[in-house]
Amino acid sequence: MKILILTNNDMGLYKFRKELLVKLLLKHKIYIALPDGEYVEKLQAMGVVFYPININRRGRNIFQEVKLFYDFFSVIRSVNPDIVLTYTIKPNIYGGMVCRLLHIPYISNITGLGTAMEEIKFRKVLTVCYKHAIQDAACIFFQNHSNKKFFLRSGLINKNLKCLPGSGVNLLEHCYEEYPDTKNGIIFLFIGRIMKDKGVGELVTASKRLHQKFKDIKVQLLGVCEEDYKDELERLNARQYVEFCGQQEDVHSFIKNCHAVVLPSYHEGMANVLLEAAACGRPVLASNVPGCRETFREGVSGFGFAARSVKELEKAMEKFINLDYDKKVQMGKMGRKKMEKQFSRDIVIDMYEEEINKLAH
Repeated sequence: MKILILTNNDMGLYKFRKELLVKLLLKHKIYIALPDGEYVEKLQAMGVVFYPININRRGRNIFQEVKLFYDFFSVIRSVNPDIVLTYTIKPNIYGGMVCRLLHIPYISNITGLGTAMEEIKFRKVLTVCYKHAIQDAACIFFQNHSNKKFFLRSGLINKNLKCLPGSGVNLLEHCYEEYPDTKNGIIFLFIGRIMKDKGVGELVTASKRLHQKFKDIKVQLLGVCEEDYKDELERLNARQYVEFCGQQEDVHSFIKNCHAVVLPSYHEGMANVLLEAAACGRPVLASNVPGCRETFREGVSGFGFAARSVKELEKAMEKFINLDYDKKVQMGKMGRKKMEKQFSRDIVIDMYEEEINKLAH
């Protein structure tokens, strides 16, 4: 069977879905359509066939969007797949619309609602687009229950809606790591795109305030700088309590050496960085928003706080700093247990295989 995968990013496909690809490649021919990137070569080495397609994830130019629709149409018609799997907003919408037109079975994955859904004028447009895109999907996967409820409230109804535990986490790759000592201070680690919606502004401000009380803390930021924070981060680097590390290939080693992972995001589908951190035995501090709050148990494996609030974030970080060492270690161990019980990537693979087998038969 020929399976075509549409998504907006090669890194996300490789890092969070390569185990699914390996399983599918045992029985099927796999094609991918996404922007070219550094992970495409690795994906091709696995045996997939690559079709380059340009996607501006945050673009809103109507002419570019029309072109993108026709690019998806061309790829889908060229491959003529038996099943299409779509991930992220634009592939879900445009890929879904094309599959409906060509009568090709497709499975959509709502990886998050995105920034545009928070803007009323764009929310209406996106809702209409989604309504046309998902109507005939064989299955729609959600990464958290809140997103599923939002779709139902908005009248975006499909006969087969299911929730996944996000993208799951590879428990072998992200194994439990012994907790580091705190003799030289405490390291908070942020992993994600450096942008407003990830709460970077609040994290930087909270770090400045906390450094006045606790001289031995450090906040490390890993990720691509997508918005205008670079000058500010370079200034903070010189003061040594905020360290901007850029995008890193080996994220696991940074998680291993930190004491807690912090994510003040405004919205998420399911935060993979928090799943990976908890799997490694690190407590998580995260916004109490869908896609973050599911990854920890309050006071047991992490602390939550209100999104967009510097005060709440600072309070949560200080609460963690003041825990004794053994409590920090225990929080990490409880996080690992939660991942083993609820978030194994095998759960996601099994659910995809079940839906694909239904279509194959």
